[in-house]
Amino acid sequence: MKNLFSVADRVIVITGATGVLGHAMVLHFAEQGARVVLIGRKQEVGRALEAQARAAGGEALFVAADVLDTAQVEQAYATVMARYGRVDVLINGAGGNQPGATIPPDKTLFDLDLGALRGVMDLNLMGTVLPTLSFARAMVEQKRGSIINVASESALRPLTRVAGYGVAKAAVVNFTKYLCGELAQKYGDGLRVNAIAPGFFLTEQNRTLLTHPDGSLTPRAQTILSHTPFGRFGTPEELLGTLQWLASDASAFVSGTVTVIDGGFDAFSI
Repeated sequence: MKNLFSVADRVIVITGATGVLGHAMVLHFAEQGARVVLIGRKQEVGRALEAQARAAGGEALFVAADVLDTAQVEQAYATVMARYGRVDVLINGAGGNQPGATIPPDKTLFDLDLGALRGVMDLNLMGTVLPTLSFARAMVEQKRGSIINVASESALRPLTRVAGYGVAKAAVVNFTKYLCGELAQKYGDGLRVNAIAPGFFLTEQNRTLLTHPDGSLTPRAQTILSHTPFGRFGTPEELLGTLQWLASDASAFVSGTVTVIDGGFDAFSI
């Protein structure tokens, strides 16, 4: 019997692979028998993760590239095509926030750092668009491929203080839905585009916002958990089942969707 969820031998490209969430994705798909391409800027971390994935019995290739540099992204695409000759899945995981694009309790909208705001918009939106423009070319030629964009809970429900990041991730959601129709109508129903919207996961970027140096929760973290029915943060591993589904034939008729993974945060109200 065919395993609809199998990703064995598929070439899966992951941007932002050297981050906390990307790290879990890389190891998971390597263990599942995929050929995993890690794209990130941190070469030392990327090489170590590549070795770790191979030690786990998987096939992995680290390619250093900045997702905002078109030439570097194109070179990464050329490297992948020379090595594997195809791209089956693209996970646009690169993203992040900057302090200047948020509004602390003692500041107002008029204190926003516009440079930081533009930086956050570029990283999250253009950092999704540019890899898509490169790697989707292989999918068009193959008439088959799955693009998975990493959005955020803040794309669906604006969060206090989080100005730039929420706007940028909302744009990622809109791009996901647009691209679903654009690719399928012009190149066939084998091309799919979906997004995941993680809720609150502890990463290196938000750790200082949500925890004190001793590991205890900040008031903001306590507020978040009080509005999360599960009463806890997510773990990176809890994204993997949804990603596996979207990367595999199990979701063959699924496109243009946003799957929320947040322990109930989006559904909860008082």
